[in-house]
Amino acid sequence: MTIPAAFIGHGSPMNTLETNTYTEQWRRFGESISTPRAIVAISAHWYINATAVTTMAIPRTIHDFYGFPQELSEFDYPAVGAPDVARHLIDIAKPVWIGDDADSWGLDHGTWSVLAHVAPAADIPVIQLAIDATKPLEYHYDLGARLAPLMDEDILILGSGNVVHNLRAVAWSAENQGYDWAFQFDGDARDIITSDPGRIGELTSHEAYELAVPTPDHFLPAVYFAGLAAATGGSVSVFNEACTMGSLSMTSYRLDAA
Repeated sequence: MTIPAAFIGHGSPMNTLETNTYTEQWRRFGESISTPRAIVAISAHWYINATAVTTMAIPRTIHDFYGFPQELSEFDYPAVGAPDVARHLIDIAKPVWIGDDADSWGLDHGTWSVLAHVAPAADIPVIQLAIDATKPLEYHYDLGARLAPLMDEDILILGSGNVVHNLRAVAWSAENQGYDWAFQFDGDARDIITSDPGRIGELTSHEAYELAVPTPDHFLPAVYFAGLAAATGGSVSVFNEACTMGSLSMTSYRLDAA
């Protein structure tokens, strides 16, 4: 049975500790699928000048934030790694080069804030794929497509970011609310991703793109998802369709292979 892929809008690290509309949907997604033999996470928070994948047997829990409660800084997600899956990923991506990271990274909050609800027992091996900040959108779309065979190997591919992510414009008191431009961009992204994901690059010309995507890091995991969706010809469905704090989209997507 093919394991679905997902792109999840992760929002604040505080979602790790909270039970809310978003985290309930993440939990339901995890309960709705067969148990994967491994998870490949593409997190907005490993955004570097190369493409790499974690190959360590025991990845550390990275607390890549500040200003949050101590309980969050002490949170541990003790999943093991999957060096065999990481090296297999390196092979199927060729001729795209992917580096072997055996000691520098681990699991950052883009990954574990979501998996704390999708796979709360932390009993599924997890690897992370770094996003190369030096590459154009087309590179990430193509690499996402190259990962499609993993879906047929009982591996969950999980993108974690936000389609709309502008921290400078955040309205902290506007819970479950969004600016008009945020809803517009999020809605137009939804229309493309669900109907013709190969057109995702058109969003870079959207009138709200610079407001919605001031930096590419949170948007690019959705581009990997779009590449997967186009490569498989699968069915894309939407959950958590919402904006919050004015300038964050929590909209999430599920891909079921054809």
